[in-house]
Amino acid sequence: MALDGAFLRHIKKELEQKLIGARVDKIHQPNREELVVSFRGYDMACKVLFSARANSARVHFTSIPLENPKQPPMLCMLLRKKLQGSKLTAIRQPELERLLHFDFDSIDELGDHVTLTLTMEIMGRYSNIILTGPDGKIIDALKRVDAEMSSQRLVLPGLTYHLPPPQDKLCMLTAGTPELQEALKALPRDMELSKALLGVLQGVSPVVCREIAHRAGRGRELTAFTMDEEQRFRLGFFYQKVREMVIEAAGTPHMAVNPQKKPMDFSFLDVQQYGTSAVVRQGEGFSQLLDDFYREKDQQERMRVREQDLLRLLSNHAERLARKINAQRGELDQCAQREALRVAGDLLSANLYNIEKGASAVDLANFYEEDQPQVRIKLDPALTANQNAQKYYKEYRKAKTAEEKLTEQIEIAGRELEYLDSVLDALARAETERDLVEIRTELKEQGYIRASRVKKEKPAAVSAPLSFTTEDGFTVLVGRNNRQNDRLTMKLANNNDIWFHTKNIPGSHTVLVTEGRAPTPQAMEEAAKLAARHSKAKDSAQVPVDYTQVRHVSKPQGARPGMVVYVNYKTLFVDPQE
Repeated sequence: MALDGAFLRHIKKELEQKLIGARVDKIHQPNREELVVSFRGYDMACKVLFSARANSARVHFTSIPLENPKQPPMLCMLLRKKLQGSKLTAIRQPELERLLHFDFDSIDELGDHVTLTLTMEIMGRYSNIILTGPDGKIIDALKRVDAEMSSQRLVLPGLTYHLPPPQDKLCMLTAGTPELQEALKALPRDMELSKALLGVLQGVSPVVCREIAHRAGRGRELTAFTMDEEQRFRLGFFYQKVREMVIEAAGTPHMAVNPQKKPMDFSFLDVQQYGTSAVVRQGEGFSQLLDDFYREKDQQERMRVREQDLLRLLSNHAERLARKINAQRGELDQCAQREALRVAGDLLSANLYNIEKGASAVDLANFYEEDQPQVRIKLDPALTANQNAQKYYKEYRKAKTAEEKLTEQIEIAGRELEYLDSVLDALARAETERDLVEIRTELKEQGYIRASRVKKEKPAAVSAPLSFTTEDGFTVLVGRNNRQNDRLTMKLANNNDIWFHTKNIPGSHTVLVTEGRAPTPQAMEEAAKLAARHSKAKDSAQVPVDYTQVRHVSKPQGARPGMVVYVNYKTLFVDPQE
């Protein structure tokens, strides 16, 4: 669902009522596609989100707390220099274009008042945030566009800012019903009315066009040429009603939610086209509605962008380890033939005087088997029989040592691969920037990420684990990552508390806090479900979860974060989806 020009007109009105005359207090850039500008007035303080994300570009008041990077990006620092302390004097929207100009009264380096304009362009993947000076030239932009990226419109510092190319469509602000009817006549006869409206009207989204067509046809699908007089009248009536709503910015925010309670669409008018397949509810404000609509999707997108480098790092290490283990197992299979080398040495030693010097091979009876079959043993003609026997013994000892070393190395690599799987699982369950910081700190401590040489960074503190309460009043603590798992199990938990973990599956350490009470079967089952839900098996059914008292859980010396051993355990099978 894209934010259309008509909805943006309502956002503009909402912003104007509160922001005109307010001053810029702070500017943050949480990520490469979003800006948050804090405004402060005589009796108010608020934040405005400018988002240039391809699938959720928008501008509105926001109450969602966004975590900011330690080092602000270059554009953020430039905006702070140019706009911080300046006063917002106007918000402009050309017709129903999907862009807003924010004009600021600022003071330049010479102490003169100048007007700087921050433009929010909402154009899908071409969305952008552009700062221009009083001469109309671009100072900088969130996304610079050079000649290699586009030959139509360049967006570079020093160039004059130009509006996006205009659409050859009717604007609701100036076009009445007769102009609409005339424009519809020029379209193909079999085109659906909703698509026809979308093709001739500027600044309205598909949901608005479908709603006008739905009301004109009373739920029946129409084309521009199959309408009777009553339907044409209804089309003109509802178009005029929507037009007046847009001109006056007098709509009300509505959101359509599907039966799974997932947001489907939003608009500035009541949406009736979905019938019983969706619930349409009215929001408190246009900005609040957009916050609610994009909250979950944006949170997932922000985390996905921030975790990409960690995911790439872990995946590369895991793939490298897997290849190493496979190669070592192939070498280990070759070592399994070492007994044949020892037997060859024994047979040569027992027949030293029966072997001709300079022979390249010899057939000898294998006295290790009952029927003593003949065995052909290859020889080095340049060596004596005894030297050939010693060569086979040497190769046998070498293979035996290699088998011991390979077995040890495969075990070490397997434990490391298991550890990386646990970090990948924690990364998949990370919900906040702090979770990612803790995972990054853990990887630095383990040597997977090179520490900065510029200055010594203070390790991130271990945050508190997740806390839940069972239906019968027991507290259940769940670790978010390996550092939390260690702290929860080895420091926070009491020896009599019950410890849970998915059997042979990466997941969180989960502790049922008993406080001296005997845990109920219901509390045990709920804790086991939480352990399964916060593991790699969260989408499976009948997940095995081991449990034991914390006193039976220990951490081997030198073990990686989150790695423990436990004894005296039992296993529950639970469904994490319940």
